[in-house]
Amino acid sequence: MRRFSALVVAASVTAALTACAGVGGAAGCASSVPSGDAASIVEADSKFGSAPEVTFPTPLITRSLERSVLIQGGGETVQEGQPVILEATILNGADASVLQQTPYAADGGSLFTVGDDGLPALGPGLACATVGSRVAVVAPGGENGEAAATEDSIVYVVDVLRAYPSRATGTAQLPVVGMPSVVGAPDGTPGITIPNEDAPTDYRLSVLKRGGGDVVEDDEAVVVKFTAVDWETSEVTTSTWSTGSAAILDLEGTAVSEGLRQAIAGEKIGSQILAVLPPGLAGSAEAPATSTLVYVVDILGTVA
Repeated sequence: MRRFSALVVAASVTAALTACAGVGGAAGCASSVPSGDAASIVEADSKFGSAPEVTFPTPLITRSLERSVLIQGGGETVQEGQPVILEATILNGADASVLQQTPYAADGGSLFTVGDDGLPALGPGLACATVGSRVAVVAPGGENGEAAATEDSIVYVVDVLRAYPSRATGTAQLPVVGMPSVVGAPDGTPGITIPNEDAPTDYRLSVLKRGGGDVVEDDEAVVVKFTAVDWETSEVTTSTWSTGSAAILDLEGTAVSEGLRQAIAGEKIGSQILAVLPPGLAGSAEAPATSTLVYVVDILGTVA
């Protein structure tokens, strides 16, 4: 099975988002990030999907967020909120030193969600790019707190390998009596209301939206967005939606609880499911072992 990870970048290479005038992107999508003098002089010499040697005159300085499309892909247009599989090289604009680089392995990639709070410059830089594109994003420094190289610009060279929907796209199903109620916000974030009754002691599952994609197998890695709520307190214990991100759950790995594995395996891609997991099945590090957890999971695709 192919192995994927989340893109993790230290605080020293996160950059502040600077408002920019809109410019055209792919058909029907207008990027908020213009091409400028800094982005236009970034070059990368390898074929798409291979580790590039990135060159630019140093120091590379920009006062606003810029981007340049180095390779134009022919796939779908990436929008805010969509998880993407990518490869990335991230460099210090002062001296072109590499700060982080994904593995560029034939059987891998890294997950990033366009708009993720953890990388506030990369999200708008990728919005309106197309799958199959290599994009150079140059972001200003100066707002990285106590992190290293606080005054240096940051250069991202990103290959967009694959994109997933931003939310479950299935057909809405009738609610099930006795289950928590779920209402989606305009951006897809689920709001979960717990019934005013004791937590059930049995496992329960219902489908909120039924997708039309392939059935998820129990040995696959699945791209999801999810929220978990403690039945007793009605408090959110964990949520990918809170940071604008997505997650990869390896259903045959030990990091996924038995209850969550049972809930997702056998469902179709594009579905949104509601699962009530009693103690022993929930297995969340963010909640006490005695908690009954309620999960709402958007099943966006697989990476196998």
